[in-house]
Amino acid sequence: MHQHPELSNEEFETTKLVKEKLSAVDIKILDLPLNTGLVAEIIGDQQGPIIALRCDIDALPINEEADLAYQSEVGGKMHACGHDFHTAVIIGAAYLLKQLEHTLPGTVRFIFQPAEETAHGAEQILSTGILSNVQAIFGLHNKPNLPVGSIGTAAGALTAAVDRFEIEISGVGTHAAHPEKGIDPIIVSAYIVTALQTIVSRNINAFDQALVSITHLKSGNTWNVIPETAYLEGTVRTLNAETRNFIPQRLRQIIKGIAESFGATAELKWYPGPPATNNTTEWVNVAIEVAEEVGYEIEEVSLDLGGEDFAYYQEKIPGAFINVGTGYSYPHHHPKFAIDEAAILSGAQYFAKLAERALVYLSEIGNVKDAG
Repeated sequence: MHQHPELSNEEFETTKLVKEKLSAVDIKILDLPLNTGLVAEIIGDQQGPIIALRCDIDALPINEEADLAYQSEVGGKMHACGHDFHTAVIIGAAYLLKQLEHTLPGTVRFIFQPAEETAHGAEQILSTGILSNVQAIFGLHNKPNLPVGSIGTAAGALTAAVDRFEIEISGVGTHAAHPEKGIDPIIVSAYIVTALQTIVSRNINAFDQALVSITHLKSGNTWNVIPETAYLEGTVRTLNAETRNFIPQRLRQIIKGIAESFGATAELKWYPGPPATNNTTEWVNVAIEVAEEVGYEIEEVSLDLGGEDFAYYQEKIPGAFINVGTGYSYPHHHPKFAIDEAAILSGAQYFAKLAERALVYLSEIGNVKDAG
């Protein structure tokens, strides 16, 4: 997979490879209306609950610089976020659970999800309805600042809600020698960029975590003309729903007020992405309990304003998102990012045991309720 990375919604060969690996040990592939990605399952001989393990399979448009024997053979494409590691771990977990098929007290579904990097692949899986009867779900992400043999997780938000915005400013173009005859959208942009930084510093509780960043600004095309328009683009990251709802309202107030003060107009376009992840306390406790049993060190994790579309699953299904230590490396999305392969086998063993424990846990809860 690492040598042949594929971008979001283009993972045709990757999907084919995963199917081959699962079919080789007679793991059932579900027939779903997906262009890329797949869902497989192992049904235990004992009837019981259904849980899911999810990984992602897409790569990034980055030219690899990591010095690896299995370096990407596709120019401009690279598994710079470790989704190939996630896939290998969950295939391994499926192999191990297949050996326990006759003793599993329920069903394990394996989600090989496309298009995580576009933040909407999870919605493709959910739209099939295949997870409507799943009672718990677990996902993983490699962590290049945690050592191999460790995991990190916590209840509540582990990653942020990720939203994108565009601002289109309209002024009046004129000769650069006569600015008084126009309305300069560059000046308007400069004031907006500065003012938007006050949202976090002056409108958000200091104990809340939020981020507003302008990442793209474009206006004009020559040195002696004041242009008519300007374009700004950026991102907002939040950890709670109240703050997430507040920020676009405040953005609109600031943008409208500044534009009007200069006689210009400005339009905000808002593109919501995935919400913040929301780990369930009981499943975090189970995940940590299993980790300690298999010999993992439990590392404290800090909140991350990066995004993760696993959060879409957690809006509907309780579960836990878990960071797996993969050795110290360049950060995600860096051309020299790399994974320590020693983390693969232990990761597979851990998620297989976690899936088995989750089924047992749900079965025991069900028996208690039935007895009651």
